[in-house]
Amino acid sequence: MPARPGRDWTPYWFAAPVALYLLLFQGYPLVQELYLSFTSTALLTPDQHVFVGLQNYIDLVTQEDFRQVLLITAIYTVVCVVAAIALGLGAALLLDAPFRGRGLARALVTIPWAAPPVAVALIFVWIYNGQYGIFNHLLGALGGSARLESWLDSPALALPAVLLTTIWQIFPFAAVVILAALQGVSSELREAAVIDGAHRLSVFRAVVWPSIQPSVALLALFLSIWSLRRFDLIWLMTQGGPIGSTNTLVIELYRRAFVYRDLGQGAAVGMVGLSIALLITVVYFRHMQRAGHGKTVARRAPGERQR
Repeated sequence: MPARPGRDWTPYWFAAPVALYLLLFQGYPLVQELYLSFTSTALLTPDQHVFVGLQNYIDLVTQEDFRQVLLITAIYTVVCVVAAIALGLGAALLLDAPFRGRGLARALVTIPWAAPPVAVALIFVWIYNGQYGIFNHLLGALGGSARLESWLDSPALALPAVLLTTIWQIFPFAAVVILAALQGVSSELREAAVIDGAHRLSVFRAVVWPSIQPSVALLALFLSIWSLRRFDLIWLMTQGGPIGSTNTLVIELYRRAFVYRDLGQGAAVGMVGLSIALLITVVYFRHMQRAGHGKTVARRAPGERQR
């Protein structure tokens, strides 16, 4: 019997620096945050902890303001993800078609995504200004009311304004990802479907969408997590106001930890956000697992019928 070869440790040595980095700079702070969420800790005395158990979480659940924060976070996340993917899909389909200047168009569409969030926030604060903002003047030119109050000062308009800004910045990333997925769709299958008499919508539904669906699902996961943790754009535009109309989980975390100086409450809010992100991730992997199992069954079914 030949000697059993030893285990090759080379992959583990390559992965060790990354694993060590994650443990030191991600794992330890996460454990520390979890511990803080069970304590009453003031920002000015971070070394003095008073263990309070689940009291921070109980306070969050019983506060109507925090339930409003969860609702706003859910609205912000869902609208950002759905709108960014919808606009990204439309842009990707247009950029996938052959036309003159396609390379330049593909480069230009990435400009909003490449722009720094600080610059984007400052520019849109000016655009939404009620007195000299270009947005109200544009509405007036189109026949709407040009004498509106500042969008970011209105509890009814602030969240739509922040959403429009966010979607404008992130949809190019969705377009690039979906465009890359479209490049992998078999042109032979598309041509065969067209020859068989299928119209464009049928070709997209039967050929294109099944091929790009895994990429779109992964894109939705990333956009959801990024929307849950987006801070700079919202804070620079509204700081969660007015009257909490744009107050998301990350803004609430910052406010409780560094404005109200309660690290325990801030850590509890952070753990709630982390739990939501983990729940979304679990749902994604369960969905992909079921989809992969369904494809496996579909591939085996013809052979089983033949037997």
